[in-house]
Amino acid sequence: MSRPQEPHRPFFHFGNPFKMIAPKGSQLSPRLVGLLNTFEETLAGRLRKLNPKDKDDVLSLSWMKLAMESLCGTHNDIKSLIAEIDLPVSNWDEKWIDVYLDISVKLLDVCIAFSSEISRLNQGHLYLQCGLHNLDSTTSDQFIRARSSLDGWRHHISSKNPRVENCSTILDKLVESLDLPKVKNSAKGKLLMRAMYGVKVLTISVCSVFAAAFSGSAKKLLDLNVADTYLWAQAFNDLQGIVNGEIRNVFSSGRVMVLKELEAVDDTVKEMYPKIQDGVDLAEGNAFKNSISDLDRKAQKLSQGLDLLTKEVDGFFQILLAGRDTLLSKLRSGGAVSDRMLMGNVDGQFVR
Repeated sequence: MSRPQEPHRPFFHFGNPFKMIAPKGSQLSPRLVGLLNTFEETLAGRLRKLNPKDKDDVLSLSWMKLAMESLCGTHNDIKSLIAEIDLPVSNWDEKWIDVYLDISVKLLDVCIAFSSEISRLNQGHLYLQCGLHNLDSTTSDQFIRARSSLDGWRHHISSKNPRVENCSTILDKLVESLDLPKVKNSAKGKLLMRAMYGVKVLTISVCSVFAAAFSGSAKKLLDLNVADTYLWAQAFNDLQGIVNGEIRNVFSSGRVMVLKELEAVDDTVKEMYPKIQDGVDLAEGNAFKNSISDLDRKAQKLSQGLDLLTKEVDGFFQILLAGRDTLLSKLRSGGAVSDRMLMGNVDGQFVR
């Protein structure tokens, strides 16, 4: 029986942030316009590359790895842009600094949650390895052990991760940060806030997809409404429509496991389970041996995909941490940092 389709989370409307941060007397020079356009065109290109070639690729580990690579690239792009426009931290409004530090702490928490879930899923590989090892034998005792291992795997992957469950609260707070702080008489500040808006939209959107995939709930998805004043707006709206639409279709169909590689392993385990219970004779057939090989191949693909995704999430974490450390270091050297700015709470621990 299919589960009823979960309600969509509402679209978040923010009007035109460019107008909100475009005070009189701070017009962008041709050079700044060129830098901004290059940044936005690059972001549009990254978004277009995330459009899945096949709808089944949306919740695959390979697509999630690509999405995390896009996040890393975009966050590096904003660092390069700040350097190119020559906007010293000493010239940053304190509100910008507060927003940046608050967002970075929240994103570090999200990264920790995702890393913990990937690690948890990878731990399930031990159950599969043990089960496959016991299936090499044709004795009833070994089959009992194999069945126990596969039971353990299914129980392990179906359990919930509290850290992932809490991601929705963090992401909702990040959505609130899309209301950009006002910029007074600073063309470079206006450019920075506009570029930061694009970074935040991409980051929140990708993280909400990850949260939905890892939690098994379409309620984690966020729909962001981006004004068409951005060069990347159409690419983002197209991508969001395809990805969020397909994810909701998957959940409404009643699928419990939505990660493509995880579902492939589970389908094979469910297919093999009754044959294991039937006894030794069936295990001698070529069909069952082929099933064992198929399970081994799919388990290896799942494990390798999780390992690659782990590296990308860790890389994103390091980019966030390095950016935060650089900002705080410059603030310290300029004497423009308070104790409140220096301290941030990441997953219950203070980070500088």
